[in-house]
Amino acid sequence: MPETRGAPKRRDERSQPSRGRDASGRDAPLYGALDLGTNNCRLLIARPTRDGFRVVDSFSRIVRLGEGLSRTGRLDERAMDRAYEALALCAERLARRGVPAARLSAVATQACRAAENGPAFVERVRQGAGLNLRIIDPSEEARLSVEGCVNLIDPAAQAALVIDVGGGSTEMSWLRKSGERYDTVAWMSAPLGVVTLAERHPEPPNSGEAWYEAMVADMGAAIAAGGVRQDELRDLFAQDRGHLVGTSGAITSLAGIHLKLPRYNRDRVDGLWMTRADCEAAADHLKALGPSGRAREACIGPDRADLVLAGAAILEAVQRAWPSERVRVADRGLREGLLLQMMREARKPAGRRRRRRGRSRGSAPSTPA
Repeated sequence: MPETRGAPKRRDERSQPSRGRDASGRDAPLYGALDLGTNNCRLLIARPTRDGFRVVDSFSRIVRLGEGLSRTGRLDERAMDRAYEALALCAERLARRGVPAARLSAVATQACRAAENGPAFVERVRQGAGLNLRIIDPSEEARLSVEGCVNLIDPAAQAALVIDVGGGSTEMSWLRKSGERYDTVAWMSAPLGVVTLAERHPEPPNSGEAWYEAMVADMGAAIAAGGVRQDELRDLFAQDRGHLVGTSGAITSLAGIHLKLPRYNRDRVDGLWMTRADCEAAADHLKALGPSGRAREACIGPDRADLVLAGAAILEAVQRAWPSERVRVADRGLREGLLLQMMREARKPAGRRRRRRGRSRGSAPSTPA
């Protein structure tokens, strides 16, 4: 069942351009944020700036840690080896850049949450690669994703729905404008991501619309089971006073297809506005290409060819449940949220940091700004 709460370049390595100007100079300390997901292992190393942070190094690799997890309940040995290899490379980069453990936040999400042997794999990583991965719950994952991309919300909008499509789950956070900020008023986590949905609906030969619609229906049922109604927000969306923010490789891939990019370009994708018709047209194009054609697309490649339409189906299900003409594409999210959280905490006086750490044990996640 979905978890719901009210108010609370290939084998993929993509470079991440700077976010924010380097107003603090080169002497600012380095921070690291590492996200081990069901499908990807991603690292950002950045320096704080006056208005955010500047990325100085990054790493992203498709590892498919959750491959087969939905069938067995365990992480596969080969999948763990792939993830461990990527994590070891991250550890080398962190050491080379001189990022201390105190300024690294490393988290694991749905695959390690759900797998019987997830904690054992985390311990293997600690002992072998020297990385202390923390398995976070869906509420923290949703909050961090919101924090990482909240500044992409149209300031004129009265509401927004942030969708973080992962490999094993999809987090959805509903935000309402309050003064100059946006407060989370509801969230849910559906146990369907691009890997789990694709494994539940293998693409048949000569796949047609029925196969794709089955994935949309599956995700639609998960959204309905989440029980998030928020009738007042629905009215705002119906009046075109709310919009979606989509953060995930699946949604950025759709954006790359929409833009007809010869190769992925984060500067073109991050912050892009797409209409619902644009999203549907990109999905239709991918369906017409077939698996081999999708594998040849520069913004998808063979590692994503069997997953990208599952991501499109998840987005389509959300758009049907929460109709919105506009989607803001975010090539940012959880890692950026981790960095901003660490940097904000470091700016606080030591006494306030200690008090906050004491309060945070066992407490509910804070509402993002």
